[in-house]
Amino acid sequence: MGTQAHAGSRHHLELVTIYEISKILSRSLDLRRSLHDVLNLLATHLHVRRAMVCLSAGDGHDLQVVAETGLSPDEAKRAQFRTGEGIIGRIFKSGMPIVVPDINNEPLYLHRTAERPQPGEIVAFLGVPLREGTNVVGVLSVDRRTEGEPASRFDTDLRFLMMIGNLIGQTIRLHRMVEHAQENLRVENRRLATELKGKYTIENVIGRSKRMQQVFAEVHQAAPGRSTVLLRGESGTGKEVIARAIHTLSNRHDGPFVKVNCAALPESLLESELFGHEKGAFTGATQERKGRFEMAHGGTLFLDEIGDISPGFQAKLLRVLQEREFERVGGNRTIRVDVRLITATNRNLEEAVTKGEFRADLYFRINVLSIFLPALRERREDIPLLVEHFVERVGEELGRDLRVSPEAMHVMANCHWPGNVRELENCVERMATMARGNVIRDSDLACQKNLCFSSVFWKPNDHRVIPIVNGNAAAAPSRRPPAPPPAASPRRLRFCRSTAAAATAAAALRLHRLRLFPRRRR
Repeated sequence: MGTQAHAGSRHHLELVTIYEISKILSRSLDLRRSLHDVLNLLATHLHVRRAMVCLSAGDGHDLQVVAETGLSPDEAKRAQFRTGEGIIGRIFKSGMPIVVPDINNEPLYLHRTAERPQPGEIVAFLGVPLREGTNVVGVLSVDRRTEGEPASRFDTDLRFLMMIGNLIGQTIRLHRMVEHAQENLRVENRRLATELKGKYTIENVIGRSKRMQQVFAEVHQAAPGRSTVLLRGESGTGKEVIARAIHTLSNRHDGPFVKVNCAALPESLLESELFGHEKGAFTGATQERKGRFEMAHGGTLFLDEIGDISPGFQAKLLRVLQEREFERVGGNRTIRVDVRLITATNRNLEEAVTKGEFRADLYFRINVLSIFLPALRERREDIPLLVEHFVERVGEELGRDLRVSPEAMHVMANCHWPGNVRELENCVERMATMARGNVIRDSDLACQKNLCFSSVFWKPNDHRVIPIVNGNAAAAPSRRPPAPPPAASPRRLRFCRSTAAAATAAAALRLHRLRLFPRRRR
């Protein structure tokens, strides 16, 4: 009766142990940690003296310990076996379990992980193979003290150990499947990163957002050709940088890149600047001078703010774009040039053509390939990258190791930035210069001190300068601008200039600014 009770108790203990082991193996993908916990459980429940799991090192010949219990660090280092070496090596080679009732009487037992038992002490060894499918990938081994136990007890222990080995083998298989899938994913990511690096990355331009990746793709598409490119976007979005990138990626990259800001010069000077002049063409023309078209011969000419040129000069520019020839101011010799033209504007040219402010034929001449640059508020995921770039650059100039606190980064990532990247760069430079420590905090931001006066430029009710529908340009019918707010009195203006936040709030609510605060006693 006592024997049956003892057998039932041991059977219950084995079931509980199997259940606990299955929970351990299924709760984590950290193989070493899971195997270590399994061996600790065996040592606790079954009074195992030492236990270890040896797995193939990858070459199929050497076995190394990946998890152990009851071994010192030095003993674990010595636990390395080759195929067929010792008891563990034979189990791995044959794929068959082995029981050694007394390791003192077994010459094949190498005693690498422990000293020989004391006289009169009997230690048994049990080892089972670990299989991944039909392949043997390792060995699970335990040793424990015995006191003349019958052979049937070893059969029971070996059968129980083989069940545990099957669970561990399945876990190893799952782990290696996950590793294989992760490795394939890393390889695919590296391949895609290499591919994207060649297609959708532009030197000196930071942008990982979907909108900027679309811009990069269009730049790479447009760069190899000779067609005129029109860059459109708000001021400060980086049109000049994109224009230079198109030149660099084109077949004309060895030629000159010449840029002209059309809005910075009056019509008379702009004509001389672009076409050049002969000696004596006008007062002060003491010698002939090449224009920008001639200087850009064989390269690229970038005309910024082309939407601001006068109607009279538009006709002169149209002829040059059509014929690629012109005469210098004060000359009659026709000069032919080989120039690729890139233009840029922040104006709504469709509306300007409708109002008669911009020639339709010139519009169609320059609007061959249009690339729309998104405003910074439309690609907020790029703001942290830009901030880090600007902070690093300013830090090198100042000789300081600067970084931005998460709170400051959160504030900047949620600003409207009406001045786009240019305004962000100025803001970061101002913060980095004025910060008292090496950490730029949100309290260093001008907007947190009511000193961000550019906030008055943000007009959420205004229509876009350039109509965009679903990320693409679309000529939109002219709309009436919103009605202007009521005229402000001098006293009201003086009061509002004290804080940009109050001015912005009052304008948005169409309220008298004095109503935002309690009336002050005189």
